[in-house]
Amino acid sequence: HYVAPAVISHLEADPERLRLGGEWREVTYIFTDIAGFTSLSEGMDPEQLVPMLNSYLDGMCQILIEHESTLDKFIGDAVVAVLGAPDDQPDHAERAVRCVLDLDAFAQRFSAEKIAEGIDFGITRIGVHTGAAVVGNIGGEKRFDYTAIGDTVNPAARLEGANKFLGTRVCVSGSTAERCADVAMRPIGDLVLKGKTEAVAVFEPLGPDRAAAGAISAYREAFEKLALNDPYTKEAFENLVEAYPEDGVAAFHLARLRAGERGTRIELAEK
Repeated sequence: HYVAPAVISHLEADPERLRLGGEWREVTYIFTDIAGFTSLSEGMDPEQLVPMLNSYLDGMCQILIEHESTLDKFIGDAVVAVLGAPDDQPDHAERAVRCVLDLDAFAQRFSAEKIAEGIDFGITRIGVHTGAAVVGNIGGEKRFDYTAIGDTVNPAARLEGANKFLGTRVCVSGSTAERCADVAMRPIGDLVLKGKTEAVAVFEPLGPDRAAAGAISAYREAFEKLALNDPYTKEAFENLVEAYPEDGVAAFHLARLRAGERGTRIELAEK
């Protein structure tokens, strides 16, 4: 209940690892958060809030376990998980993306059920990033956690937050996407995260049904114009939004174009 199953198995196989220390690994981090949950929780009794949140987290954790992820920690309603540690998982990036597609589907169902009960349960936003990190037992002699240190966790958290501006629920960095040849994705743009100077290519992973949809094909054509600074880019996105008004990413780019922005480079002033 208190330690991720993957970590327990690792320690059972090699008890010597139950000590402070770490190692460099390439890992993929998943960061999830529920939109508006703090405001929702302030208006609910603990007797109602805690069982609801536990039910949600239980469903999320079950999916993480099914994809052999390691739960790093809970931060309130946020979930932080890692793939590629403690055990070697050569496909950790693709495994993480398939995992978040299942997490997204579960979270949507859970939110819809609670809304039907009269509870304004927000959408779950998810960020995914792959990179190098020091992973291991970090802390003091009396208390430590199996976790990661490095600049891999932070981009995952920033991408989670970027969803609310981009019109998405799930954002995957280019370093993750390039390792997922068998998962369909669509490009969102080159995102400059707050506190950074270099842009990160960002993608939205797509399930099989969405990947084959006409809206995605039309979006790819419009995005290609955006990347080339085609003079008909704005017209392409206007037609796209008119035909598919539910496409948040298309609406985001159209708003940028109407504000005079061009190209695929996106700078966010907020987290």
